[in-house]
Amino acid sequence: MTASVGRSTRQKRALAAVIDEAQEFRSAQELHEELRARGKAVGLTTVYNQLRVLAEAGLVDTVRSPEGETLYRRCGTSAHHHHLVCRVCGRTVEVAGNTVERWASKVAAEAGFVDVVHTLEVVGTCAECARS
Repeated sequence: MTASVGRSTRQKRALAAVIDEAQEFRSAQELHEELRARGKAVGLTTVYNQLRVLAEAGLVDTVRSPEGETLYRRCGTSAHHHHLVCRVCGRTVEVAGNTVERWASKVAAEAGFVDVVHTLEVVGTCAECARS
């Protein structure tokens, strides 16, 4: 983990290692299961709490699964970006969205909103899964 929130603990370091190795977005339960498989004694509540803190600090990105569950991943950039997510395999591609940025600013301004933030997830089927 390149940055940390709060004091470093054994549990935080173990979770950071699992997150840093993950290529895809994963649920808190999946991350907890991986920690247990590695013999790390970290409670599920601790995993949820630490993921919330990391997400609020911008150290991990979140997306929603089709079932509405929050999924987490360390992204390759700290710059604002969006995600294309495969609904079959979970493969995720980070994308910049200048058109989306302009649209969000325009819509917010027209409605009289200021200090607006947004997230965008485009969910589809990646080329590899579509061939299968």
